[in-house]
Amino acid sequence: MNRRDLITAALATFVSAQTSARVQARPRFATDPFALGVASGDPSSDGFVLWTRLVGPALSLLDEKAVAVNWEVAADDAFKSIVRRGASTAIAERAHAVHIELHGLEPGRPYWYRFHTGNAVSRIGRTMTAPIAADRFTFAVVSCQHWEQGWFSGYRDILSSSAQAIVHVGDYIYEESFGHGPLVRSFGAPMPTDLAGYRLRHALYKTDAHLQEAHAATPWIVTWDDHEVQNDYAGVHPGDSDDVEHFIPRRRAAYQAYFEHMPLRPSTFRNGAVQMHRRLRWGDLAMLHVLDARQYRDDQPCGTDKEFGGRRIELCDEARDPRRSMLGAEQEAWLYAGLRDDVAPWSLILQQTLFSELNLSDTATPAYWSDIWDGYAANRQRLLDALAVSRAANKVMFGGDVHSFWAADIKADYAKAESKILGSEFIGTCIASRNPPRSMFGPVYSSNPHIHFMDDDRSGYLFVQIERQRLNVDMRMVVDLTNPSSVCTSLRRFGVENGRAGVQSA
Repeated sequence: MNRRDLITAALATFVSAQTSARVQARPRFATDPFALGVASGDPSSDGFVLWTRLVGPALSLLDEKAVAVNWEVAADDAFKSIVRRGASTAIAERAHAVHIELHGLEPGRPYWYRFHTGNAVSRIGRTMTAPIAADRFTFAVVSCQHWEQGWFSGYRDILSSSAQAIVHVGDYIYEESFGHGPLVRSFGAPMPTDLAGYRLRHALYKTDAHLQEAHAATPWIVTWDDHEVQNDYAGVHPGDSDDVEHFIPRRRAAYQAYFEHMPLRPSTFRNGAVQMHRRLRWGDLAMLHVLDARQYRDDQPCGTDKEFGGRRIELCDEARDPRRSMLGAEQEAWLYAGLRDDVAPWSLILQQTLFSELNLSDTATPAYWSDIWDGYAANRQRLLDALAVSRAANKVMFGGDVHSFWAADIKADYAKAESKILGSEFIGTCIASRNPPRSMFGPVYSSNPHIHFMDDDRSGYLFVQIERQRLNVDMRMVVDLTNPSSVCTSLRRFGVENGRAGVQSA
């Protein structure tokens, strides 16, 4: 060997040794640190959010304070054409969760992604960017998934469809066991009240095979309701007492755990709160207004020193008090400004619960449920006024919470039968939970002529297909929640024609 060859060989040996040392210094995992899977969310025309979280054995927190995580985004599922790659640091203070916000990608096309750390590689996820121009948008609306009360087999039906996104409108986890009936599995832990408990509950949910497949297959758009924290809580008010002081730290812990397990933009989590209300656009076809009807709301009206949370109310002037809000003043102003300027053919409001008036009584004295929009009638009227002046051609509202299917006309004034129809409302039932008793909703049709359909016997979800001239809703029902391989079938179909407000039969 000449001198040059000797130097080259020595340099190669040195580089190889240094590289080997770096590889050995990386964490090595005895179990899969990506056991919770991967997810994507909030698609825009040039990007999306990617998520994963590293865990140790039995869903435990890692011992390491910080772990380097690499990520890749490709234009093909074989990763022959990698278009973006980068590195992030998963820190213990955020339960080693990773949130990557990407921009600058091509619009209206699928992408594939994966994560690496140490000796581990995550599963491959598929996502997509929103288009610039669109003639079609398909998505599923889901809510209310109780781990103990049913298998999440409805997600398999969603993945067999053409859904371009999954919209989750709340009760992603349940914090408590309740009711009577068959259980398919157990939480295996007490009700969470602190950060460790909520982290464990979210991690448990992420181990469900159907849910994990759904997260890996398509982008999600999420918002929360009450069970992510506590049943029927309202703003800073717990749903079972008046102990605000002790509830606020619990709420903060639940909010942090929710953020740590969802494909949300990193900037949404600040100072123990998560800003959930936001807007997303699907090309020139639809504008999505995502609402948060829990974090900022006033307490439910007409409570007592022994009654908390939702309840049946009659002759309750407090429900109509204009000072009270379900959304909070800042979010209200944000929403009304957005609706005023919305020129999309389809304006979609994604929120938590039943918006239309629901009179529970067949007597001269109307009765309402305080935890839904009827408990915040003045706020509802302000939103109705905003819908009346919105420039959007078609307004459609989607929600969940009440464990039942609903289709209703949104009226400018529910007290007047001849009042103008401003839009349409569709409520999806629980994707996996028990249904309420039939008596809970009273004489639905005779006391509420604006309601076209209600079913409180089935679980399932809404499959929505939007085209230029029509929006179609398929109410999909899970045949058997106790069967992890259960199929889904269509219960009822409805539609909304472009330029004609109100629900029509399909």
